[in-house]
Amino acid sequence: MENKSWYLKMLAWRELHINQRQFILILSFVVGLFAAVAAFLLKSAIHLIHHLLTEGFSRYHVNYWYLVLPAIGILITYLFVVYIVKDDINHGVTRILYAISQRKSILKLHNVWTSLVGSSITIGFGGSVGAEAPIVLTGSAIGSNLGKFFKMDQKTLMLLVGCGAAGAIGGIFKAPIAGLVFTLEVLMLDMTLTAIVPLLISSVTATALSYFLSGSSFTFQFSNYEPFTISRIPYLILLGIICGLVSLYFTRGMNWLESFFRKFKNPYTKLAVGGVTLSLLIFLFPPLYGEGYDTIVALLNGQSASVLDRSFFLELGDSLWVLITYLVLIIILKILASTATTSAGGVGGIFAPSLFIGCLTGFVVSRLFNYFGFFVPEENFALAGMSGLMSGVMHAPLTGIFLIAELTGGYNLFMTLMIVSTISYLTIILFEPHSLYAMRLAQKGELLTHHKDKAVLTLLKMENVIETDLTELLPKMTLGELVKIISQSKRNIFPVVNPDTRILMGVVLLDEVRNIMFCPEYYQRFTVQKLMVSPPATINENLAMEKVMEIFEDSGAWNLPVVDNQNRYIGFVSKSKIFNSYRHVLVHFSDE
Repeated sequence: MENKSWYLKMLAWRELHINQRQFILILSFVVGLFAAVAAFLLKSAIHLIHHLLTEGFSRYHVNYWYLVLPAIGILITYLFVVYIVKDDINHGVTRILYAISQRKSILKLHNVWTSLVGSSITIGFGGSVGAEAPIVLTGSAIGSNLGKFFKMDQKTLMLLVGCGAAGAIGGIFKAPIAGLVFTLEVLMLDMTLTAIVPLLISSVTATALSYFLSGSSFTFQFSNYEPFTISRIPYLILLGIICGLVSLYFTRGMNWLESFFRKFKNPYTKLAVGGVTLSLLIFLFPPLYGEGYDTIVALLNGQSASVLDRSFFLELGDSLWVLITYLVLIIILKILASTATTSAGGVGGIFAPSLFIGCLTGFVVSRLFNYFGFFVPEENFALAGMSGLMSGVMHAPLTGIFLIAELTGGYNLFMTLMIVSTISYLTIILFEPHSLYAMRLAQKGELLTHHKDKAVLTLLKMENVIETDLTELLPKMTLGELVKIISQSKRNIFPVVNPDTRILMGVVLLDEVRNIMFCPEYYQRFTVQKLMVSPPATINENLAMEKVMEIFEDSGAWNLPVVDNQNRYIGFVSKSKIFNSYRHVLVHFSDE
């Protein structure tokens, strides 16, 4: 009781002495600090596990440990998730999008640490995924739970979730601008200029602390810059188109593979199939081990021959076509390795796989250009490929541009990155309107978007607009009984419900009985069952609000009954109620 009293006094003191706007800025700073520490711990844990397991591996021989390490990592992660976490912690960014649109920006407290542990084990043992989505979920959970602790409203919680994501990206990549634009593009928060300031504070704070904790070096050391020339634009446009098509392959391929793995109902079967698949792929193609950042660094610094280390391809030499074939196979198989990792029980995201495939795509395209006499800088194209794939897969061209520039310090490559990112994005949106992150929620109508009307409809919940005060009629009631009910009711529509099953049988409309309700000779002659009519449509309680409005539009009705999956009556929903709720949410959503 004393603890609660202290807590309430603290909240009261805060409300009295610190206004809301100032307190949000303070919280955004704190969120940035925590996000940077979480990012540092995650990177350190991954590198420590990776170093302990692979320190003695020879560069020049095939290593059979690759056949067991990834599977062991997935098994340990699976057991951790099932028996300790007891909740699904995969698809981190999708979970954040769902929390924003469907759970009032509330993320569970365990998300503050469970993704760190799960992804550290998965990736450290060789899981072919990235640590970025888990750290973004961690950062967003920090923001959400800190906001909950201080009793912030839904809009402020949404902002703090964004601050956590921005801080996480800024912290793990040392990329403050990328952290900001990632939140705006990928999480699709419709922020005003005032709300952007807390995002900047979190992102810059996390980046600054990351420099303090891990030094000032860039994630990918790169110094071989070639100045931009106009003559290179056609090749960059072609690379952008290729990146867009590879992004399409990435998106649809991962979707199909995830559906394939979902067919295995037994989790241990799924674990075995995924673990064996991943281990075999890494054994044959060692660059698939972990995030793959070592391969990216090698290609960016002109050490392409080292990519063949520890593989059977090393015995074939490092000729052009051996290397190209090897890299193309890795590009094709990377999505299988990533999906096998997460579907079998591992924890990780698609951030690193998209950077990895993008780098390989850019390098392969540029190497082929050079082979056919169209001389282009391979390292620059590898960087541009990373930007292009990220833009295409995440539908986030600004994130792709700024992230790659900040990851490498290649700020003088902006024009190159902008061309490839823009063309890649324009290519994929011809085929896919949503990113891989957002696709699952968009299909269910649960995605919050920059489209204001759709965003507000997404925030509206069916349970908040259902009216249950309508008088229910029984089918055997007489007209005389109905007239008594009408005289005491303020409504002009009455649901007819089966008393035993609660099944909706029809509705009685006041307009339909008005002409006979004043004729006493009909009072015993007509029953409700004879007077009722079928409603123009019914609405399932689980429908998204956007679908509900489509049904109203198609039916031309003003009031419609709501039923459950067994067609049992729940209540009514009216356009006027929806419009009133819409106006209320819109004012709250847009208020500054």
